[in-house]
This record gives sequence, C-alpha cells and structure tokens, in this order.
Amino acid sequence: MESIFKKLAEIEKSNENVALAVVVKTEGSTPRKAGAKMLIYADKKTFGTVGGGKLENQVIEDAIDVLKENSPKLFHHKLEKDHKMGCGGCVDVYIEPIITKYNLFIFGAGHIGSALADMADKLGFNITLIDCRQEIIDQCNKEKFTCICQPYESIVDNLLFNNKTFITIMTHGHNYDQLLTEKCAKMDFAYLGMIGSQNKIAKFRKHYTDNKLLTDEQMQKIDWPMGVPISCQTPEEIAVSILAKLIDVRGKISNS
Repeated sequence: MESIFKKLAEIEKSNENVALAVVVKTEGSTPRKAGAKMLIYADKKTFGTVGGGKLENQVIEDAIDVLKENSPKLFHHKLEKDHKMGCGGCVDVYIEPIITKYNLFIFGAGHIGSALADMADKLGFNITLIDCRQEIIDQCNKEKFTCICQPYESIVDNLLFNNKTFITIMTHGHNYDQLLTEKCAKMDFAYLGMIGSQNKIAKFRKHYTDNKLLTDEQMQKIDWPMGVPISCQTPEEIAVSILAKLIDVRGKISNS
C-alpha cells in the first residue's frame, strides 16, 4: 500500500489543494489512536483514515473548511455525544492545509511572458507557459517551466484551476485575450489579470456585457490592465509591474 508520505511528495509536485488530518490525542475507546493520518482533497476524495463512520465524515467537512480558510485548526470530537458512535471515547484531530507553491499560468510566452516567467520562478511560483505558437514554445526553458503548445480555444478546459491559481493573459492577439479572459473568469483562481489599454478593456467589457458572457461581479475580479501602475516600457519593466501585483496578492492571501 502506498504510504501517506509518498502521497505528500506527489501533492507537492502537482500543487493540488489538499488538507492533512492527524489524530493527535484520544481518550477512552476510539476507532483509531493518536498518529492516524488522512489526506482530504478539495473534491472530498481521501487517502488514509482517521476512523471511518460519522467521525470521518465530519473530519472531511472540517477539512474542506480549513482549505477554504487556508488556516490550520484543532477539532475536538466526543464520539457518542457528537456522532452517536457507540465506542464513546474522545478524539482530537488537527487539520492543516498542505502548503504548496502557487500555480502561475502565463498565457502568451512572448517577450513579456518569458520575462515574467524567469522572475516569478525565482520568487517561488510554479510556472506554466502557454502559447499556440510552436516556434515560441520551442524557445522556452522546458527544464524550469511546464511549457504547453495548444490552441487557446481548448487549453483552458484541460488545466486545473483552484484558489491557488494565478492567471496572466498577454497573448499576441486581442481575440485570444478576449476569449481566454472570458473562460478564465468563470474558473476558480487567486488572481486573474489581462494586459491592455483602457480602450481595449472598455471594448471587452461591452462585449461581455452585451452578449451576457460575464457578470459585473466576475468582471470586477479581473485585474485589467494588470500590474501595479508604474511608468514602464520594456518587457522586463512591464513584467516587474505584473510580478509586483502577484506578490501583493499572494502576500494578502498568506496573511489572511
């Protein structure tokens, strides 16, 4: 049987949203003793067990709340009183979110996208560069980054989005930016930004509104034009502006 430590190593690589539950103390008769561990995924799948039955069902629900709040918590369970379990003992379960790197999807691997990837990698983001142009992807550093060459029309459906996902959109075509922003705005994410002028953004807003593609609430969550408002011109300077915004958002999430 696979060990829970092997699973933890896999989670670190995949950046899945997972919580670890550990039985830290027991009193009286209990289904599992201190040290029992269970992993709970965001879709409520589990690996391992802390005792089964109503106790385990409650631990799963508690773990989902811990993932949403991104903060560890200790839970005390009186098995007979709280869960109608005949063994009658008490169990303390500590649940913590598994801290992994934040995924950064960079749509558009041109000058700005590649500069952003190099800088963000040094600051702990897990980078995926995405472009529909094979010649551009061929120039990317495949040893450092996940590099995907696929049509923008279909790639979003094949990516994993969650509340640790950062998204930056800066392709070589306004039509691609418009499509990707619409699709990504409907996903789970920690940050979504799109590069562009105020005139471009106004046109996109009108298109989304007139065609009922996005709600006002969804559009308010988009950082457009993305980045912090500094005077910048070169691809590297623009990448610094974007990265500063990503760091700010990440810091606020970590401290919340």
